[in-house]
Amino acid sequence: MDSGKRSTLVTLGAIVAGYAALRTVPSLLPEKLELEPLDNPDGFRKYVAGDTSGGFDPFVGLGTRESDAVIARKEAALERVSNNLCDALYGELGTSPARVPIASFSDYYCPYCRIQTERLAEMTNAMPNEVAVAWHELPLLGDSSNLAAKAALAAKRQGAYVTFHERLMTTPFQATPEYLSRLAGDLRVDEERLVADMESPEVVRELENSSALARVFAFVGTPALVIGRTVVQGQISDTMVRKIIELEREEGWNAACVTV
Repeated sequence: MDSGKRSTLVTLGAIVAGYAALRTVPSLLPEKLELEPLDNPDGFRKYVAGDTSGGFDPFVGLGTRESDAVIARKEAALERVSNNLCDALYGELGTSPARVPIASFSDYYCPYCRIQTERLAEMTNAMPNEVAVAWHELPLLGDSSNLAAKAALAAKRQGAYVTFHERLMTTPFQATPEYLSRLAGDLRVDEERLVADMESPEVVRELENSSALARVFAFVGTPALVIGRTVVQGQISDTMVRKIIELEREEGWNAACVTV
């Protein structure tokens, strides 16, 4: 090998090693809870966290134009959630000043979401009087993600959201009509009703609301969280989630809900 090729390989090796270090070293460093107030929505603040999937629109800049009807529906959803932000985030969780709510936004095919969702579910089971989670479907990764989100919300109409959610989060298979049919049978969900509800106005409205909330908080992908009044983009550790929960409890998470 001549000296020129050797030099090129050494340089490429250094670049790869540097990239690997950037991906690894931050996780070994102590995490600091640094928060930045948001101007909009007022009363909330953000903590920028770790890895995120999705959010990239391959059609941006290529002349694709939404219809006036779609634009109008998006604007209506934005106004709807903005008029009562905390209700849109936390619904009827049954929160209290001591029980901090978390709004979790996830996509079934985002690998970081699968890890974070499992951790949040375990935390909720371990701390039922201290934390509650509202699950929001935010399908950003294509048709399978959208299909899975609709199926989960349709299953909720039959009281089967949690079991559907768990199976979709852990399966290695992509959501297809055939897979969802088998899943409905396994979980004893009425398949005919499930298919009808997937395209119902109520399910569409829930997805529109989640998408509008993502616009309000400027999410660029999943996972994303709103813990009380702290906005988090990306996957974070259990330790950091617990730190934010404790801070929200001490400082009064519902202060933002009063002023919005």
